[in-house]
Amino acid sequence: MLIGAHVSTAGGLAKAVGRGEELGCDSIQIFNQSPRMWRPTNYGEEDFATFREAMDESRVSSVIIHAVYLINPATPDRALKRKSLASLAHALRIGDAIGATGVVLHPGARKRGPLMPAIRRSGKMIAEAIAESERCPVLIEQMAGHAGILGHTFDEVAAITEAAGGGDRVGLCLDSCHLFVSGYDIRTIEGIDGVLDEADRKVGLDRLKALHVNDSKVPFGANLDRHENLGKGEIGGRSLGLFLSEPRFENLVATLETPGPEKQGAVRNDITYARRLRSQGIKARRERGVTQSG
Repeated sequence: MLIGAHVSTAGGLAKAVGRGEELGCDSIQIFNQSPRMWRPTNYGEEDFATFREAMDESRVSSVIIHAVYLINPATPDRALKRKSLASLAHALRIGDAIGATGVVLHPGARKRGPLMPAIRRSGKMIAEAIAESERCPVLIEQMAGHAGILGHTFDEVAAITEAAGGGDRVGLCLDSCHLFVSGYDIRTIEGIDGVLDEADRKVGLDRLKALHVNDSKVPFGANLDRHENLGKGEIGGRSLGLFLSEPRFENLVATLETPGPEKQGAVRNDITYARRLRSQGIKARRERGVTQSG
């Protein structure tokens, strides 16, 4: 498992790799531009080459791009659709250039509109963005289910995946906090097994390329997206250790999106703690007779 954190690209793309190194990350997640502005960052081939060189010389072996929060693939508004499509396609092209594992995407909000037309719009935009890029996958993030947001159930994720064409470049990102607050119980080995079996039946675990690892500030089934530091929330350290040690997650990218001790994001101790939780989870599984692959 490639455990890492979301890091800043301030000062240039390659700076993100150095920040990941400082945290002890095996993987990093970045925004390709300011997450709350439409204006794209004008990276060029020199930026990409410098980034790839920095990756080659570091322990960081994978990068995930998180699409900006302003994108709404499900919008019926034409102007917002144009901006959203342009931004997502831009992120995918940067992903192509730096060899990203994928672009994590929030699949959109329907507000008070009907569900199925919103799902079809979301899938159509994903397909259009994929057509405007070459290789990088879109990773549909399973969401918390608040305020009409699409994708909090595996049925919705499956429907969006199908609406996007269901090709190899339509992937999945699971978030421990989102699962928990959406009513997917990941607090036990049996619970995790059941959740992943359902995900496999409905979406396909072959599409799963990335994890977000967060505790939750709010209770089970609350449908609110409130991340907490690992071991400090409603999921708890023991359960997160079982989540991190799940054999079907082996070799995946696992990104901490936690607030950190200073509310500035994860720090080195958080990465170390995540690895410790995983080791404890592996031990607990072995004691239960649950085998670990690799």
